[in-house]
Amino acid sequence: MKRFLLYILLFTGFCSNAQIGTRIFGKDPIIHLENFDKQRVSWGYYLGFNSYDFKIDYRIPPAVDIFVKGTTGFNVGLVGNLRLFEYLDLRFEPGLSYTQRDLTFQDARLIESYDKLREVKSTYINFPLLLKFSSVRTGNIRPFLVGGVSRTLNFDANEKVKDDNITGNRFRMKNWTSNWEFGAGIDIYLEYFKFSPSIRGVFGLEDELVRDNDPNSPYTGNISAMRTRGVFINFTFQ
Repeated sequence: MKRFLLYILLFTGFCSNAQIGTRIFGKDPIIHLENFDKQRVSWGYYLGFNSYDFKIDYRIPPAVDIFVKGTTGFNVGLVGNLRLFEYLDLRFEPGLSYTQRDLTFQDARLIESYDKLREVKSTYINFPLLLKFSSVRTGNIRPFLVGGVSRTLNFDANEKVKDDNITGNRFRMKNWTSNWEFGAGIDIYLEYFKFSPSIRGVFGLEDELVRDNDPNSPYTGNISAMRTRGVFINFTFQ
């Protein structure tokens, strides 16, 4: 939550600084790309970074939760935008995301520190289908909200691997999962292109955990569901 609030503050500060001190965002700005949003179809790409977490539900509430430590990863992808109405667009944003989450298990049966830690590295190909709701354009800025669903393939899932946490120190997840995605951003119209910083939350809909072969495993035996949670900061160029 602290990291999420920090991202919001950084995003807000960036947008605020982009609007002041220049002729582009002044009181009487020079209007750029006046007809850009009237295109039926437009294309672009995005770069950004992410922070992933897990939401873990337990069969029996443990004395101490599994501790999840996220790291900052990166995103890169393409944007296809279809104009439906004046304030509504349909977007397809396939992209690659890389991240790592470190899980520390607190089960009393795990004595050594290396037995308690599992590094969960993930390389995702994400296929989001989103609706973009834009406000009225003011000068060279136009805030928007975005939301929709996505389907995600995890190349590092280890779903088909026979070794598990006990027999081979392998933490296994399902290859495919589905998500809700919701976010907000601002379109900034520059002289030659449109620049759009945005923040987005990703909320997994399905249990992604592949359980160990032993139903009483200290790693997965008490987990009823494990779902992805994530925050994206993206910078889109169109």
